[in-house]
Amino acid sequence: MSKRVVTKEAIAKRLRLAREQAGLSQGQVARLLGLHRPTITEAEAGRRNVTAEELVKLSDVYGVSVSWLACSEDEDTGLQAAKIKLAARELQKLKPADMDRLLHLLAALRRAGAVK
Repeated sequence: MSKRVVTKEAIAKRLRLAREQAGLSQGQVARLLGLHRPTITEAEAGRRNVTAEELVKLSDVYGVSVSWLACSEDEDTGLQAAKIKLAARELQKLKPADMDRLLHLLAALRRAGAVK
């Protein structure tokens, strides 16, 4: 397998992973970028090249860096940042009482040594 194919597949995998971590459907991403849903599907399957301009737009939508999407950055670095942003978005939706319960749960997990 050539290096170009491996890179294309790796980029496709990261595109899908970033979209899922952002909590978006392919249709939602397509609408945000003014594209058709099959365009996103094909890019995530590695059957369509993604332009530099599209990578920039996708990185903005997903909250990850272009270098992470392009596989120039360690996988864990960009993914961790995307997970944190997703968690923050979800936390904003909680009612105050639910937020308090969640904070108590986190404190209990920390005390039990489950969270560092």
